[in-house]
Amino acid sequence: MMLTDPAVLVTAFLAGLLGSGHCFGMCGGIAGSLGALSGGGIGQRALIWPALQFNLGRLTGYACLGALAAGVIGMAGEISSFSAYGLWLRGITAMLVAVIGCNFLFSWRGLSFIEKGGAAIWRKIMPLATKISQRHDWIGRALLGMCWGFLPCGLVYTVLITAASTGNAISGALTMFAFGAGTAPAMLGLTMAAPALSNFLSDAFVRKIVGFSLIILALWMFIPLFVSGQSVGHAHH
Repeated sequence: MMLTDPAVLVTAFLAGLLGSGHCFGMCGGIAGSLGALSGGGIGQRALIWPALQFNLGRLTGYACLGALAAGVIGMAGEISSFSAYGLWLRGITAMLVAVIGCNFLFSWRGLSFIEKGGAAIWRKIMPLATKISQRHDWIGRALLGMCWGFLPCGLVYTVLITAASTGNAISGALTMFAFGAGTAPAMLGLTMAAPALSNFLSDAFVRKIVGFSLIILALWMFIPLFVSGQSVGHAHH
């Protein structure tokens, strides 16, 4: 079982924060329709509670997905009794951090194929989400937010794979929650600051700085793995 790595949480949060520019386009429709979900309320104040309820459900959904994915991976590792599975999972986690960094540094879309698989899942979830959206109360808004975690977004699924690679349900939940927290400023962008936030998060220079930092972070995560691998090799000798 792996302990929660602060580097993974930081990566997930930054991925969510910088991926918020993508959220404005993909999730802007649902965020903008919260007026209808509020039951007909008018004005920004009337939208605050619906927005909070929807996003609380969304973060809860992310956390549940992370816990489930990481829990299954961790259980499989324990059942297989593969002694080095912890090192392998940490290596995969570090590699995925580097992939997310490349996504921002080079605008690389190497894992865009994940969205195709996610689209198949979303087609099964969408009828349920549509039905839930007919409820104009807090339960409907929270459940709709939970369904939104299955949206076919490559960044969401990349971070979910990263969360799964922690091999621990709590770590997986925290990783996805950190990602959701990073996207919250965009999804709660119901104030005058939203356009400025969108411009800042979409700035190429900002994205390159964060991307470069994540790649350095991934290399830093690889160092103890290399040392541990050498130690295991010497122990076998």
